[in-house]
Amino acid sequence: MASSNGRKATEIFQGQAILYRCMFAFLDSMCLKSIIELGIPDIIHKHGQPITLSELVSILNVPPARVGHVQSLMRYLAHHGFFERLRIHLEKESYALTAASELLVKSSELCLTPMVEKVLDPTLSASFHQMKKWVYEEDLSVFDISLGCSLWDFLNKNPSYNELFNEAMTRDSQVSNLALRDCKLVFEGLESIVDVGGGTGATAKMICEAFPDLKCVVLDRPRVVENLSGNNNLTYVAGDMFKTIPKADAVLLKWILHDWADKDCRKILENCKEAISSNNGKRGKIIVIDMVINEKQDEQKITELKLLWDVSMACAFNGKERNEEEWNKLFMEAGLQDYKISPLTGYLSLIEIYP
Repeated sequence: MASSNGRKATEIFQGQAILYRCMFAFLDSMCLKSIIELGIPDIIHKHGQPITLSELVSILNVPPARVGHVQSLMRYLAHHGFFERLRIHLEKESYALTAASELLVKSSELCLTPMVEKVLDPTLSASFHQMKKWVYEEDLSVFDISLGCSLWDFLNKNPSYNELFNEAMTRDSQVSNLALRDCKLVFEGLESIVDVGGGTGATAKMICEAFPDLKCVVLDRPRVVENLSGNNNLTYVAGDMFKTIPKADAVLLKWILHDWADKDCRKILENCKEAISSNNGKRGKIIVIDMVINEKQDEQKITELKLLWDVSMACAFNGKERNEEEWNKLFMEAGLQDYKISPLTGYLSLIEIYP
């Protein structure tokens, strides 16, 4: 049977399923937020073994009428890889942590809970309800429309949010640093490096530990670095990457360029080129850690994540994620001659660029 628009009924039903899945996708975030607020990953971690539903709801002191609803929550998140469903203790359903939920255990040094709290903060996430208006405003982000200023200005005016943002970025860096530790060839031979937008220095500290003779400078907003102190080979500098970048053998841009439109990225890269080209005549390099969209080669879930980040960056900063062709165009327009892309994590790449 065909509908009035010529579509087969099966096609319409498939379309409805896609529509409803996207419509209810916000519940993915809310379910994630709820288990963090309930402390469920921490409860299972402290339990030391898979926990039954009855044990979990007892610890949570859940009213009897809500037990089935908690089961629905756990079952759904298990389906999405946050918990492993097991059968123990006379076939009672139990739940164990997975790699995803272990990243929500607060005692873990790789805990990403602050990142979730930042992204899902009601004040910040509500800004994305302004996407329709954002489409018609050439220069405004959803934050400009919703908060009356850019996210960076909002963070400068609100210390608690600034602290949350910096903690989220620090935690994310601790995870990506796992991959960077295996990239020693990238840093060998360098005597100095500037980590532009390096926040509280999580990545710079890792580099300093691996290369004690390498001088590291973290450049970031005054609000970020004003109360931070370095050591013999780590220095914090307050500044503006659009104005000038300290001289060094290399400049690191980790999760920086995707925040900005092409014209802004060109200015940042031009300043990076000036910083490395005039450093005692050495041939320096720019190290970019960011996404490279590759829909033909990436797994579907990785492509979906990258495309979601692309939408997020566009709305939040008028930035973008880029494919290799777009990266190449950007580098050439900034006067850079050569580059090499290497995989870093499941969704991040490492790009070495030479003048």
